[in-house]
Amino acid sequence: MNSNPLREGMRLKRIAPSHILIILGVTGDLTRRKLIPSLYQLYRRRLLPTDLSIVGFARREKSDEQFRNEMAEELLQLHAPEKDVLRFVAMLHYHRGDFADPNAYRALRERLESMDGGEGERQPLLFYLATPPSAYGTIIDHLGAAGFSDESMGWRRIVVEKPFGVDLSSAQQLNARVLKVFREKQIYRIDHYLGKETVQNLLVFRFANGIFEPIWNRRYIDHVQITVAETLGIEGRAAFFEQTGILRDIVQNHVFQLLCLVAMEPPAAVDADAVRDEKVKVLRALQTIAAADVEKAVVRAQYSAGSLWNETLPGYLQEEGVAPDSTTETFVAMRLFLNNWRWAGVPFYLRTGKRLPKKVTEIAIFFKDAPLQFFPEEMRKDVVSNVLALNIQPNEGISLSFDSKVPGYDRAVRPVTMDFRYGAGFGEELPDAYERLLLDAMVGDSTLFIRADENETAWKILQPVLENWMNQNGTLPHYPVGTWGAAEAQALFPSGRRWRRL
Repeated sequence: MNSNPLREGMRLKRIAPSHILIILGVTGDLTRRKLIPSLYQLYRRRLLPTDLSIVGFARREKSDEQFRNEMAEELLQLHAPEKDVLRFVAMLHYHRGDFADPNAYRALRERLESMDGGEGERQPLLFYLATPPSAYGTIIDHLGAAGFSDESMGWRRIVVEKPFGVDLSSAQQLNARVLKVFREKQIYRIDHYLGKETVQNLLVFRFANGIFEPIWNRRYIDHVQITVAETLGIEGRAAFFEQTGILRDIVQNHVFQLLCLVAMEPPAAVDADAVRDEKVKVLRALQTIAAADVEKAVVRAQYSAGSLWNETLPGYLQEEGVAPDSTTETFVAMRLFLNNWRWAGVPFYLRTGKRLPKKVTEIAIFFKDAPLQFFPEEMRKDVVSNVLALNIQPNEGISLSFDSKVPGYDRAVRPVTMDFRYGAGFGEELPDAYERLLLDAMVGDSTLFIRADENETAWKILQPVLENWMNQNGTLPHYPVGTWGAAEAQALFPSGRRWRRL
């Protein structure tokens, strides 16, 4: 029987004998779709302590029994075995309270003290902010006032969801606010992309295989493309997206994290600070885009009405809740450079958008062409660059494209691809990103979480772009639903290069 790699990997990481996870905003969509299913899977894999208590904190009136029944119903819809579900939901508790009411936190403290024979408050506590970002500051202040950051009775940690700020100033203010209550080592800024198996494998792929290190630099790599494409629109989240846009929602976190893992130097050790130190170095090496160069290096656009999967869909400006004169971008393409010896002169092309033809996240490494072509033109008409593609989702895997002679009597050369897929290669069910990240937060491993300086440095890179856009008037370019974004994005490439077809 195949062993479970997640369980095997955690054998040396001892979770405390028992602890309490408090999910603030437990009635929200994140809890229903991700947190509870991920916790259930950890329970099913026997990676949670049997005496774990999960306490949901929200404003709605609800009993423990109601909360358990609701979560059980959600899990049963995922075809989870009823016996396991009923055992798991027995861990759940519900605490009603208003996030702005200090009495609610005092009542929570009393509730925890009453659990497990009066020892609940002495257990390690993990707080998860599954609330709108506008509530973060208020919750953090009240947790501090109620003494929940004091580690004299056991460790205390807090997980904060993205977006962590909406620009450099707000990120700095939020960091200052949370650091008044919790120490940096207690803070886990989460980006679920870092929990994806293929993203984690980037470190192994790069630094455990000697074949790639000699060619992972400007001498052999022509350029890098990172794509995060979504088929969905804003899905009723106009109030959120109008204030955010895709640059803040995807580029500042997901895309920049992928860029860091591709471009970073080998860490001095496989520990949280060593890995995050190297990621910060990458962000600090990114060339600042001057205000005058924003329009040459960054393209933004909105989707217009079009057809996707034989369904006619409205444009962004026709979506419910979107202002008719909105300049919020749903597509962004960028060209960035790194000022260091490994990557000097190598462009990194980033693109992300909504209502694109397919849902895919990919990192594509384009290697330079052979320095001299011996083969006549008629043989090379279909020749393309050698490309190493790291597929993050939905088909997790790695592929390498290279040129080969076509079998037969003709002297034709065509590209072929070698594919590796995680599902087929290991025959194991891949854990959800939140499973890994929740478990890491419980065991105190912050490698896959974002540090304050990392967050602020990423915002510094984008700040000139945001300021340039604030000073612009008029409409944005448009791209029809079901296409690969604004045609203007092709101008980011020199002659002879183009966006990869996915």
